[in-house]
Amino acid sequence: MSQYLYLIVVLVLIFGMFYFLTYRPVRQREKKHDQMVRELQKGDLVITAGGIYGRIENIDEDSVVLKVESGATLRVTKGAVLAKPEAR
Repeated sequence: MSQYLYLIVVLVLIFGMFYFLTYRPVRQREKKHDQMVRELQKGDLVITAGGIYGRIENIDEDSVVLKVESGATLRVTKGAVLAKPEAR
């Protein structure tokens, strides 16, 4: 009986370590990204997943319109916005 208890304790510890070392940090990053996307405003400088820098011209429900340095405008999904760097 004590062998099974020992096995259960070891399995619980392994799953606990897996959760705290892999799953939890990923969820925290996702929450931080989601919050950043919710707080986007017109005029913010952003970087997309493709590495494109642009300034937000318009925000829709699920997309943003960016104006890039050349003057072109691009429509990307909100999920494609990775970060808001310091203004240059």
